[in-house]
Amino acid sequence: MLTIPEAAAAHADAAVHKVVLTRTPGLFLVRTMLAGAYIGIGVLVMATAGGPLTVAGSPWAPLVNGAVFGIALTIVLVAGGELATSAMMILTQGAILGRIGWVPAGVTLLACLGGNLLGAAAFAGLLHVSGVLAPGTAGGEAVARMIAHKAEATTLELVVRGVLCNLLVCLAVWCWARLTSEIAGIMAVFGCVLVFITSGFEHVVANMTTLSLGLYGGLPHATVAEFARNIAAVGLGNTLGGALLVGAAYAYGVRRVAPAPLVARVDAGRSAAVPAGVPVR
Repeated sequence: MLTIPEAAAAHADAAVHKVVLTRTPGLFLVRTMLAGAYIGIGVLVMATAGGPLTVAGSPWAPLVNGAVFGIALTIVLVAGGELATSAMMILTQGAILGRIGWVPAGVTLLACLGGNLLGAAAFAGLLHVSGVLAPGTAGGEAVARMIAHKAEATTLELVVRGVLCNLLVCLAVWCWARLTSEIAGIMAVFGCVLVFITSGFEHVVANMTTLSLGLYGGLPHATVAEFARNIAAVGLGNTLGGALLVGAAYAYGVRRVAPAPLVARVDAGRSAAVPAGVPVR
């Protein structure tokens, strides 16, 4: 297992990679769209596996949903993709440790959110055309209930649910960075994701797929205004949870004991070489 300073240094390297990657917009767009689509796979399996239980009113539905959704974040980490929710932590750590500037970090995060949205919307479009979550199916009914539940929440509730969600998502990614065993890392990811899904917390990228499905299907609670409210509120909450509760919390104090390479910076006007073996998340 890596020490906390070693893991923070690895994330600072990853932050450098993310900022540098934005300078090849086509590649960055592909990586962010893939991550958005991969999280959409989690929405799909949650609706198809847990949908029949949801429709039947089973109390086990939330647990099943949580147990299967972990595949989405696992795919992002193993296959590679630029996911905004983990970037909220990684970019913050890179900025605190002096490897990147705060402005490039913010621009990179916004670009990542935009690419995730495009990938999620494209994947949701394919699902809509496929008919696997069509009205009348258990999966389609589960999606409709999820959207109605989100629409009934107040904006403050969405923000707080977003904070709690990304606390757990970023803890999963942080554990993945520290653990040197892939099996242990995957177990940690599935455990953290199980908690946030089962508890009903809100993930901005997952919601991009869910609400896009509602828009494509013309569901009554899915409107452009509700889409914007949800993404803004949950996105804010996810940023607070990932950047402050995990990213800043673990980076705090690390700079004093971190190795010398952490002093190299990447700002809007200059860049360092991308370190070899930098993970892409």
